[in-house]
Amino acid sequence: MKVPSGLSARKVIPVALTLGIFLIVAIVASLFGSSLVDRITTVMFVNVIMVLGLQIFMGNSGLLSFAHVGFMGIGAYASALFSLPPEQKLMSLPDLYTPFQDLQLGFLPAVFAAALLAAVFAAVVGFPLMRLADTAAAIASFALLVIVHVVLSQWTAMTNGPRTLFGLLKYTDMWTAAIWAFIVIVVAFVFKESSLGMKLRASRDNVHAANAVGIDVVRTRWIAFVISAFICGMAGAMWAHFITSFQPGAFYMSMTFIVLTMLIVGGPQTVSGTALGVLIITVVSEGLRQMENALGMNDSFPFDTVGMTEILLAIVLILVLAFRPGGLVERTELGANWARGRQRRRNSPDRTEDALVGKG
Repeated sequence: MKVPSGLSARKVIPVALTLGIFLIVAIVASLFGSSLVDRITTVMFVNVIMVLGLQIFMGNSGLLSFAHVGFMGIGAYASALFSLPPEQKLMSLPDLYTPFQDLQLGFLPAVFAAALLAAVFAAVVGFPLMRLADTAAAIASFALLVIVHVVLSQWTAMTNGPRTLFGLLKYTDMWTAAIWAFIVIVVAFVFKESSLGMKLRASRDNVHAANAVGIDVVRTRWIAFVISAFICGMAGAMWAHFITSFQPGAFYMSMTFIVLTMLIVGGPQTVSGTALGVLIITVVSEGLRQMENALGMNDSFPFDTVGMTEILLAIVLILVLAFRPGGLVERTELGANWARGRQRRRNSPDRTEDALVGKG
């Protein structure tokens, strides 16, 4: 992947603005937040990693993917397998295969090993899927999500089956998740401006024209698919070491819905929009959940209010798709227009002077 060499204000300002927004959120939550705010903020930063991992592939290729939540699940279970102490494995995974019983890695090696495993799985199954397009690609990715979910639910020896896997050490705190989210934000911007990212967007805009100019569309999509799977696997590992106990159902329909909502509301074609979508949906969903709990406790309605948060988020998603299908930040990154206008104003006097000299 060739990284762009020139740094212009149009490229730097959106990165700095996006990082600045989330740095302010982290500082405010750290200084003034309660334990609940700390928990919400930590999950939000993990979601930033997850959703940007999906954006690297889906936003640049234009292919809808449901499979990435499955990669998150692979990362979560693999990091648990790599990091659980041997004595804890006897209780959490009593049927675990002998070669894995004494295996234990530190936090970061476990995270990277889990992300690598998710990427290898994506590399193996992804190449034939990248030959598909549009509806066929979306349905195939959904089928892949179902396969991963069934395996995680039924492979008792490695995952504890449908029961809760417990006993993970809590390594992920808010600043750990925030730092890795900042790194992934930069990676997503670099990928977008790289030659691989531009080729991928060319295939998104016109696949036949991309093939005609010599772009290997299948290979380009496949590389992006593997990179995004690695990042999603890392998000799963971070999430697992924050929650410390979970079931396979955590990586299925509910998580898929919230991740796609964050991506689509923010704007799948922009990195800053995607990150902003995570922030907005986190605030909205937590506010709705608090309201749902309050209404449920007060018996304000003659019917049960459980599930109201998901219903209202679904309505928000439908409205965004109907009236702003490109998301809140549709095509131009945050601050890019301002930087472009500033550059244009800076160059305009020189151009005027050159024109006058030419006439003279």
